[in-house]
Amino acid sequence: MQPRRFPRHRSLVLLLIGTLSLACSALPALAQVSGSDRAVDEALLGPTGGRFDLGTPVFTPPPTNRPSSTGTGGQGEYRLPSLGAQSISVNGMDETRLGRAWMRQFLAQVSPWDDPITQQYLESVVQRLLPFSGVGPIDPAVLLLSSRQLNAFAVPGGVIGVNTGLFLSAPDRDAFASVIAHELGHLSQRHFARNVQQASRSQMPTLAAMLAGMVIAASGAGDVGIATIAGSQAAAMQNQLAYSRQYEQEADRAGLDILARAGMDPQAMPRMFRALQRTASLQGSSPPEFLLTHPLTEGRISASQARANQLHVAYQPPGPEYGMIRARVVLAMYMDDPSQARERLRSDLTDPDALAYLQALTLTLQHRTDEALAAFDALAARQPDLLMIPASAADAALDAGRFDEARARARQLLRIAPDYYPAQVLEARAELSSNPSSAFDTLRRVAERRPDDPQVWGLLAEAAGRAGHEGWGHLALAEQAQLTGRVSTGLRQLDIGAHVAEQSGDYVMLDRLRARRDALTQYRRDIEQF
Repeated sequence: MQPRRFPRHRSLVLLLIGTLSLACSALPALAQVSGSDRAVDEALLGPTGGRFDLGTPVFTPPPTNRPSSTGTGGQGEYRLPSLGAQSISVNGMDETRLGRAWMRQFLAQVSPWDDPITQQYLESVVQRLLPFSGVGPIDPAVLLLSSRQLNAFAVPGGVIGVNTGLFLSAPDRDAFASVIAHELGHLSQRHFARNVQQASRSQMPTLAAMLAGMVIAASGAGDVGIATIAGSQAAAMQNQLAYSRQYEQEADRAGLDILARAGMDPQAMPRMFRALQRTASLQGSSPPEFLLTHPLTEGRISASQARANQLHVAYQPPGPEYGMIRARVVLAMYMDDPSQARERLRSDLTDPDALAYLQALTLTLQHRTDEALAAFDALAARQPDLLMIPASAADAALDAGRFDEARARARQLLRIAPDYYPAQVLEARAELSSNPSSAFDTLRRVAERRPDDPQVWGLLAEAAGRAGHEGWGHLALAEQAQLTGRVSTGLRQLDIGAHVAEQSGDYVMLDRLRARRDALTQYRRDIEQF
């Protein structure tokens, strides 16, 4: 089992975007900062690496009928502006293209957290909140990033990201969801569009330099990046301060409404704010990154508490799944010393099944596979609706090199839930050595449903190479490269694949590769324009 390593840079990056507030005009500086690809291409059949080998917690999809929230208005109550269907274009790019262009630049500089189970859970939380956000019909790109820093962000175009550090700090599901709901509140209130308009009126040169600074900081030159940000902000700081406080108040209010409408506890937001305030007081000059971009005052906490008190929800306490996911992430952070993970979770991980899950994961790390599998099976008998538990058992078997058992457990799970992404990946990984053609077929289906997942494309490239599908191998490497900001590398892979397809007479693959080349060429234009 290889521990997941955290990037050395502090992801301050993660984000100034948090305020969202990503408000930018043209961004030529950004293209100069990180527009180039990495120096070398990946080998076609190289290992994917970096796999997180623990269990596989999953979130059961929420019921479709959500309780509605009601509130009582009060005198002097702060009301959200009526925004209509505003949209914004920057250099001729709509919000979706702008957000995805930014995402490719950003992913070139940061480390994703490669764990399908935690990813699946995060996506389920986003999908539960999104219908109540007023953001509109979007196909979100949900990013899970490897950083102990507490942060989350949402970018126009539906790019939503969370640091693994948020799991460390959020003691329960609704506190965790409250941070995401706040970020969705920024999107629903069109803060990006409004900031662009404000910047245009005041002719502030702030935002291009700010985003360039974030990319510099993400690439490892932290102090330089922070200086870039600080310098660009100084000239407009006084004007922006009141503006950002207004945005925070609006996003808090919108986020509280989103939580309540999704059937979650709105009291979780002021509770989370107080926890952040305590953390900030303990950390002194190094507060959580989320607070660097989301100023937290007593007035803001009081306002969120007053609004939460007005919202009445038919609330049903959540089950143990968030505690299990949290245990999973925290244990991965302290993989060299699992006792530290237990100590970190001791005060607020109280659900007995979540503690049993933590123990089963610990047994997996200690290579006590038979005991771990028995613990997972006993837990699955107590919680038969949680797909995460049998998937975790399959992953424990896979980690121990019991490929046949891992495959059998994954297939049993897929008979219950055919589209369950973590089980599909587990089955494919178990078959990479013994039956790469089957792994290739499985991963092609997964990639069709998850076209923005670079980890899936990396696995598909490996399976294609082992199964002798050279054209698909180059295509998969190209997709993995372009999704992580290395569009020129992706174009080179497509050119190699096209040559192979032409030589072998595979004109269907040749047409596919040429079509993707046209698309990647447009992506590169978007990045250069961005």
